[in-house]
Amino acid sequence: MSRAKRVGLVGAVVGVAAAGLATAFAVERVLVRRSVNAPGDPHREEEFGDQPFDEQLTVTAADGTDLHVEIVEPREPGDKPTIVFVHGFALDMGTFYFQRKALTERGDHRLVFYDQPGHGRSGKLKSGDYDIAALGKSLAAILDQTVPDGHIILVGHSMGGMTIMAFAEQYPEWFGERVTGVVLISTSAGLIDKTKIGLPTLVARASAPWFPVWNAAARLGGPAINKARVASSDLAWLLTRRYGFGEGKPSPTLVTFVENMNSKTSVETLTKYLHTLYTHNRFPALSALRGVPVLVIVGTKDYLTPVTHSEEILKHLPEAVLVKIDNSGHVVMLEKADEVNAAILPFLEKIS
Repeated sequence: MSRAKRVGLVGAVVGVAAAGLATAFAVERVLVRRSVNAPGDPHREEEFGDQPFDEQLTVTAADGTDLHVEIVEPREPGDKPTIVFVHGFALDMGTFYFQRKALTERGDHRLVFYDQPGHGRSGKLKSGDYDIAALGKSLAAILDQTVPDGHIILVGHSMGGMTIMAFAEQYPEWFGERVTGVVLISTSAGLIDKTKIGLPTLVARASAPWFPVWNAAARLGGPAINKARVASSDLAWLLTRRYGFGEGKPSPTLVTFVENMNSKTSVETLTKYLHTLYTHNRFPALSALRGVPVLVIVGTKDYLTPVTHSEEILKHLPEAVLVKIDNSGHVVMLEKADEVNAAILPFLEKIS
């Protein structure tokens, strides 16, 4: 089958699936529209967006990708570790909005945030597929340029946690010497192939052989696919609520905030990450974290990296602390920010 025909077939399949889903969600979305501006949303008045920083710079990763970085300095100089935040797939540094807000108000730690390659305001990969091993090297470049000395605490969400594991695999000597604490939020060390990134099993199994076709479709029709995403924003909003949050009624403002981050990530970037997420396996890399304080946080209703993934990490790091946040989904640090901060802040105090 020619490339054009394969891409056309994929487009047709996606179109039919999207149409079916859109019909299924249509009535529900009408109700959602009514609730978005309804009173009772605790985050309705929150002005999500850019947050204050003391320094903004660009770091060039080993593969040549330019990474957008923002640094918040402590109010008083001291010897506390610098905290470096690493966000997940299809998101950006805004993932840590509430943690950044709380720690900036405390003003006792230096904070470093950056957008991963192909995400947020960072550059896109110029050729080839994205690879979690390369993301580990990108993190190394960030640390080399922004934290040339002193202790470091790494905080990673989802793919950001995988990035930290890849960094540990490549640079184990950093742990215990420079890296003196790690927080892993809603992540996995290698069970992704069992949950299929939250997709139904049949769809996920069928999708694996099609990764090259998806890539071709993105290259040949990326702009058209992106326009289709915009046109189907109602469906995207609902899927974000379904797979990003717990059960019940999550804040519509928060769902919109997360969906906006998702929608800004190009289809080409998303497809280039699929294979590396699908094949991620870094349980051996966790050995580098032994002896370093580790906090693992997960929502009990996380459908993308379920509680079992965090429990598996604990089997390899039995001295780590596991905190389960009730009825929260994959973006637990946004959905249940107060509870996540209540776990993180004492951990930071203890190891700083």
